[in-house]
Amino acid sequence: MTGPLAGIRVIEMVGLGPCPFAAMMLADMGAEVIRIDRKQVAGAPNPFPMLGTKYDVMARGRRSLALDLKQPAAREVVLRLIEKSDIVLEGFRPGVMERLGLGPDVCQARNAALVYGRITGWGQQGPLAQAAGHDINYIALTGMLHAMGRADTPPAPPLNLVGDFGGGAMMLAFGVVCAVLEARKSGRGQVVDAAMTDGAALLGAMIYGFRAHRSWNDQRGANMLDGGAHFYDTYACADGKFISIGSIEPQFYALLLKLTGIDDPAFDAQMDPRAWPSLTEKFAAMFLTRSRDGWCQLLEGTDVCFAPVLDMGEAPQHPHNVARGAFVDVDGVTQPAPAPRFSRTAPELGIAPALPGQHSAQVLGDWGWTEEEIVVLAGQGVI
Repeated sequence: MTGPLAGIRVIEMVGLGPCPFAAMMLADMGAEVIRIDRKQVAGAPNPFPMLGTKYDVMARGRRSLALDLKQPAAREVVLRLIEKSDIVLEGFRPGVMERLGLGPDVCQARNAALVYGRITGWGQQGPLAQAAGHDINYIALTGMLHAMGRADTPPAPPLNLVGDFGGGAMMLAFGVVCAVLEARKSGRGQVVDAAMTDGAALLGAMIYGFRAHRSWNDQRGANMLDGGAHFYDTYACADGKFISIGSIEPQFYALLLKLTGIDDPAFDAQMDPRAWPSLTEKFAAMFLTRSRDGWCQLLEGTDVCFAPVLDMGEAPQHPHNVARGAFVDVDGVTQPAPAPRFSRTAPELGIAPALPGQHSAQVLGDWGWTEEEIVVLAGQGVI
């Protein structure tokens, strides 16, 4: 592997959503990440048929070792791997790893410098720690969901980007890398408790600052960044497609008015919230006079702060994304490329998503098991 994390070894206890995303981020950056999959039972129903296929994009870049973790010998396999690892990642409810005999105390007894990364929605402690939940619930608790959407509609779910991936997985990846850097100095690992509620709240730091300054109110669609301002919103075009405008700064706003030919003095009240509704109506009528491509020809690439609203089929084809290689094709599956970019230790995309257990014998051999030991583990049904 290449990339800034080359040489870092990670054990990923396979789950859903945020934990695989964090593991993908580390693998994208060059870490060697071994996925510990649950050994599949023949004929058992699979509620997530995409998993273990080439479409499971978040599983890219890692080899898979499948274990029957109900067997003590399987737990010993994990602990032997942990002895040679820098990081463990897990995303189960609090207490699950302890019941498997693989909690942080047990693992760090085998490797004092181990960083043990845990990701949950509510965190390891607190009144809700044992409750089920999903992204929409976690961001609801932070005040962020309430702020999203139009004034006359219920709050709008922002996919599962804010809780699962932004506030959860990215915070976990950041946290474990921070802890590894510290462990390199102290020789001691620690537990990283990444709660999606904590991370999603942190993503709202600027908005909470605005609110404390009384520059933000709790009414949706009445603030500068939530669709309340006419100069920071999306608009429909003549062809039914959409464009986005973000002309906040006065010079960018002035350029927008110039290029679109607007000379209405009402638009001079850019920062007066009382004028925003009527100015939004005027903008909406104007943007309906051209197609999206027509507006792109006039505004794209200028300092207006403009971009077409692309769907996921269009985005990989946009010239800017093509020029930067923002998307890649792996076995016919278009997906985002690793990010961010590095000038010297550029990462390379690893192997395609693996079937559960696809590399069991190979991984064990590479990590120090003898052929005889691997044969015994296979014969016992451990791998």
